[in-house]
Formats: sequence, C-alpha cells, structure tokens
Amino acid sequence: MGFIKEFKEFAMKGNVMDMAVGVIIGGAFGKIVSSLVDDVLMPAIGMLTGNVDFTKLSLKIGEGESAAVLNYGTFIQNIIDFLIIALCIFLMIKAMNKLTKKKEEEPAPAEPSNEEKLLGEIRDLLKKDK
Repeated sequence: MGFIKEFKEFAMKGNVMDMAVGVIIGGAFGKIVSSLVDDVLMPAIGMLTGNVDFTKLSLKIGEGESAAVLNYGTFIQNIIDFLIIALCIFLMIKAMNKLTKKKEEEPAPAEPSNEEKLLGEIRDLLKKDK
C-alpha cells in the first residue's frame, strides 16, 4: 500500500500537474507551429525558390535496393519549425519578463510623514474624547 500512496502524493504535487499542463499545451502549440510552417511559410518559401517542395528534396546514395536516401528537405523544414518555435518562446518569455519587471517597479505605498502620523494620533484622541 505504501507504493500506491507514495505515487499518489507524487502525482498530485503542483509541479507535476503544472508540467502535465505544459506538455499538453506544448503539444498543441507544436501542431499550430507545424501547420504555420507546412501550410503557410513553406509554400511561400517554395514559391520564392521556384516552387521547390522541401519535403521532397532528397539525395539517393548507392544503387538498387541497398541504396540509402537522405531526406535533407525534411531536415530543412524541421530546422525552420525549430527556429519559429524558438522565436515564439523567446517572445513569450520576453513579454513575461517585461510584465514581471513592471510589477517589481511599482512603487511601494508611501510611508506617512511624521506630520501625518501626528495628525492621525490627534484625530484618534479627538474621536476617543467624544
């Protein structure tokens, strides 16, 4: 019974749940970026390079059935995917850092001056006397 209890405690910790949410959202984000690259950017880049379909670029090494095929076009497309994902993550982190910095820069409430403290004490004494 100890193993199940220990696993339950581990699985219900906040960090594990946050990580699970991050993985799920990351997977969905990856699909969006892949669609952006595959369906929007690569056709445009292909058009600029003379209607080249990068996914079909390959190099055949050898002859017959033992020939190896290097699909370097898919590799190029995956590099573009990575660069776009990295750019998006960079921009998100930069925005989060900017928001965090603004929160830190907010001035703390001003401490009352000695005169204000004294006036407050006088006010409290007058209220007490009534």
